[in-house]
Order: sequence, then C-alpha cells, then structure tokens
Amino acid sequence: MNFDILLGLQWGDEGKGKIVDALSPGYDIIARFQGGPNAGHSLEFNNMKHVLHLIPSGIFHPDKLNIIGNGVVIDPAVFMKEILELGPSVEELAGRLVISSRANLILPSHRILDAAYEAHKGNTKIGSTLKGIGPAYTDKTGRNGLRVGDIFNENFRALYDEHVNGHLSILKSYNFSFNIEEYEKGWFEGIELIKKFKVLNTEYLVNEMAVKGKKVLAEGAQGTMLDVDFGSYPFVTSSNTISAGACTGLGVSPKLIGEIFGIFKAYCTRVGSGPFPTELFDATGTELREKGKEFGSTTGRPRRCGWIDLPALKYSIMINGITQLFMTKADVLSGFKTIKACTSYRVDGVECHELPFSSDSAIEPVYTELKGWEEDIKDLKEYKHLPVSLINYIEFIEKHTGIPVTMISVGPDREETIFRN
Repeated sequence: MNFDILLGLQWGDEGKGKIVDALSPGYDIIARFQGGPNAGHSLEFNNMKHVLHLIPSGIFHPDKLNIIGNGVVIDPAVFMKEILELGPSVEELAGRLVISSRANLILPSHRILDAAYEAHKGNTKIGSTLKGIGPAYTDKTGRNGLRVGDIFNENFRALYDEHVNGHLSILKSYNFSFNIEEYEKGWFEGIELIKKFKVLNTEYLVNEMAVKGKKVLAEGAQGTMLDVDFGSYPFVTSSNTISAGACTGLGVSPKLIGEIFGIFKAYCTRVGSGPFPTELFDATGTELREKGKEFGSTTGRPRRCGWIDLPALKYSIMINGITQLFMTKADVLSGFKTIKACTSYRVDGVECHELPFSSDSAIEPVYTELKGWEEDIKDLKEYKHLPVSLINYIEFIEKHTGIPVTMISVGPDREETIFRN
C-alpha cells in the first residue's frame, strides 16, 4: 500500500497545498489527479508565499518527482507563467516534473466559451472561475478534446484550428464579444515550454514506482462538496474531486490505496454560488473572513464564511473512505469566546443528518455551542500544549465523525504544523 491520497472535505480552500508540502518529505512522488488552473494551492516557507495552480505542491522539494496526471486539464499559458515564477530554472524543474500525455488541453476558445456560458446564465450563475475548465472537460467527455500528447503531432496547428473553429461556431449563438488573439497570448509559447518536459503515459510510471516500493501521494484539488457527482450540484466543479477520482485521474487500481487523508478547516468557507447551510452574514462571519484572510488564491474573490458543518463533513468522510483527518486554520478561531458546530439539519421542519438531494432545499442548521479559547497558538509545537478548549473541540469532532484528527495546522507556514502521535 504505497499509494496515499490527500483531498479536501469541504468546498475547497482547505489548505491542501501547505499540507502536501509538509507531507512531501515522506513521499517519493507527488501527483495531481484532477482539476486545472481553477485550483489555488498556497504554500508559505522562508517568509515567502507561493500559489500553485497546475503544478503539484511537492515541486519545492528538489528530490521529489511531481506528476500532472491524465485527469488534469492544462492551460499552457498558465503553466508557462507558473513555471517561470517558481524560481528554479526550467531545466531544473524539468527534472522534477512529468506530464501525462493523456491530460487534456484547455484551449483559448474554452475560456471564451466559459465566459459566454456564465454570462448567459444571468442571475443563475454557477460562480465559474472562467478558466475554461468546464468546456475543456465537456470536450473530453464528448470525445472531442486535444491532449498533451497531440502537441507532438506534425499537424497540431491544423488540429488546433479545427477545434477552435468548432468553438467559434457555437459562440455565434451567444451575444458575447471577444478577441481571440487576446486569449491566445502566451498559449503557443506555453505549448513550446511543455515540450521541454517529459511527457509520458504516466499511468505506467505511477504503477511501476508503487510496485517498486516508492511512496506516492495523490494531491486533490477543490473539495468533496464540489464533486461533479456528489457535491452541491449544479454548483460544483467539472471533475471528480473524491478519492475515487485519484484512481481514474492517475490510472491506478483501488487495491494500491493505503491512507486517505481528509483536510478540513476548523470552520467552513465557500467561493461562488450554491448552498451553504452554516454561512454567517453577521459580524462573526466578517471576522472569520478577515482573520482567516479568506480571499480566493486564484480569483481573489472574498469567501463566504460560517461555522463547521458536521453532517457535510461526515458525508465527505463516508464518500472518500477517510482514514485520518487534518484540521487547518485552528489559529483563526483563537479569540472567539463561543464556537458553534452544526450537528444536524432541520429541513421542512424535520430534523435530519443527511444532505438533501436538491440544492434548493431550505436547510436550517442545528448547532451545538462549545467554549472557545483566547490563546495565540501559532508558536505551539505539541498537541498537549494546545488550549484545553481547542482539544475539547477536536475531540468533539472526532466523536461525531469516528475518525482521528492527526494533524492540526496552527498557521500558514510549513513549520506551523502539529503532528499528533
């Protein structure tokens, strides 16, 4: 069992980048298995902040191999910008990063379609990041996508033009103005940069490494509640963000899976539209946003904030088969005299513990109140030194979920992490 998975259990933004970076020393390979440049994984170390969108969060460890798997959709322009901003030379990074030949490309016209579709929805917008993710996955499932392996085809430009012309014909049905040359800036340069990296059928590489005893960590993007099948549909992303997505997004058998780590914030946040039962519209919600710096690392949009939702967390644990829980942003709750935890819902006057099928359901959270803590915990290094009220809060979550919380993040830096033995 040399293949572990790490993923988010809420609506994304749980702090996956930092935790992957913290875990990377114990692994040989870090692999992204779904999503695209709509992801924003933040890492902080040496007083510097880095935000990764496509590249796995193990890239800052020179001795680790990073893989962009077949389940990811890649915008070459975003890839190029990200590579050039990392710091190490392209040649050095090419020794650390491998790209799946089967990963689909996001074309400039996918981004235009994304913007046109979202504008057409009017007041029923999904909250798309407008990165072209949805249209790229639509082409993939429609068996009409361009893949990274296609860039080595001598007729690639003709293939590109054929796909773009098809998209332009769709756009004629929308009253949407655009200049495709603006969207194409950097795209073909990005294609040339990708050619400097190893492009392989990475499913063979991942399986061979795992069989040889190398440890693989699969890094998820977004969160379980944004899964296209099991999230708060239709306000979801376009890929499977759950643990099963790691198998299809990297080409590995479920037999290989060992630990499945689930990350959750000590409270809840969400970006964009969609149901959010515990959302706070008062001063407490504003304080959570300000203290937690809750603004999207990809879009900059302010995040909606609220108390922890245990029915949703238990649902995510069930769907993913979580074996260990990691709590992030525990430090943000320092200073709250009272903390609330949603333990059930009231739907149409009836108390229940299941997530409703419809996102239109009127959900009223049923809360349990717990005592907060005043202490600043950012400099603490051991679990036993945490405030008693925080330990009680963690144990309350463990009791309700049945899963141990084995890691607590007490700040954004990689060093501000407590591993619980």
